[in-house]
Amino acid sequence: MLPYGRQSIIESDIEAVAEVLRGDWLTTGPAVGRFEAELARWTGGVPCVAVTSGTAALHVAYVAAEVRAGDEVVTSPLTFVATAATAALLGARVVFADVQPDTGNLDPDAVAALVTPRTRVVTAVDYAGHPADYDELRAVADRAGAVLMADSAHSIGAAYKDRPVGATADLTTFSFFPTKTVTTAEGGAVAAADPGRFRRAARFRNHGLVRELADQREPDVGGWHQEVHEFGLNYRLPDVLCALGVSQLGRLERFRERRRELVARYNALLRDVPGLTLPAQRAYVRPSWHLYPVRVRDGRRREVYERMRAAGIGVQVNYLPAYWHPVFEDLGYRRGLCPRAEAYYAEELSLPLFPDLTDAQQDRVAESLAAVLR
Repeated sequence: MLPYGRQSIIESDIEAVAEVLRGDWLTTGPAVGRFEAELARWTGGVPCVAVTSGTAALHVAYVAAEVRAGDEVVTSPLTFVATAATAALLGARVVFADVQPDTGNLDPDAVAALVTPRTRVVTAVDYAGHPADYDELRAVADRAGAVLMADSAHSIGAAYKDRPVGATADLTTFSFFPTKTVTTAEGGAVAAADPGRFRRAARFRNHGLVRELADQREPDVGGWHQEVHEFGLNYRLPDVLCALGVSQLGRLERFRERRRELVARYNALLRDVPGLTLPAQRAYVRPSWHLYPVRVRDGRRREVYERMRAAGIGVQVNYLPAYWHPVFEDLGYRRGLCPRAEAYYAEELSLPLFPDLTDAQQDRVAESLAAVLR
């Protein structure tokens, strides 16, 4: 089965991990700082906090934004469920806004119609690696007095109007799952320009522990002392995985370029295939393609999915609208909330896309898809 996505691991990655295994640090050590510093080079200098997964990054970011019970978080339903679930776990009411019909990204006009005085965060999702329209979303968030957050799990290395992802929102989250552009096996990160939000994120990922003398309340303290002012969790990404991340970030530009080449080839190979809509790209955006999402028209998506997989081609569907999950249905959410997102989901099919995909393999994917549709 040709997978729809997979990691790219070479000998230098293996050696980077082995070097840590031979050393003194496995958990939090010098590789964590190196990884965070290297990641900040891709966010325009916005400092980053490494955490254990993309889901952990979302949880940490909502905590950094001070989301509490009774707050509202406006976000897209066209995303992995964690974007919404982590806000709901903090007691927030998740408000789903519809998407743009071509990119699948959060529609600023739809958000503007839904914000209220209780809106604490507006969370965009860079679907497939194409950055959302952050200037328009910023204007909506600012009018509402809300924090603008970017779920950029798909888009590390991308840019919006020449600004790097990580510098376009108040808080940005990344994922380093193996199918993503850069991997640490499991891992994520939060980029936060505001020092207060950065400090809350860093503390929360480490149990909420405080070591700084200025914050300590006990009169008799020494180097052993640490205390908790607000609860946190252990979301620390260990040195052994950060070493892999540093090695991978050194190849991020090559990963992005190969994905761009593959997207251009798909566009050329599939442009005349009937019943197919190819992914859109805004002129002012430089995507970092994580997915190649085509739209299969005429109600044939399931047929095409099954026939492609039967042919050994691991196509995928991204994503079930978040509020279709039974856990959200149990909370009172109903289908029909976001008709454009639901229409996108009904047609979406992700084709294999990863740096080690060969031209011959890609030709096979395109030829098989064309044969099914014709």
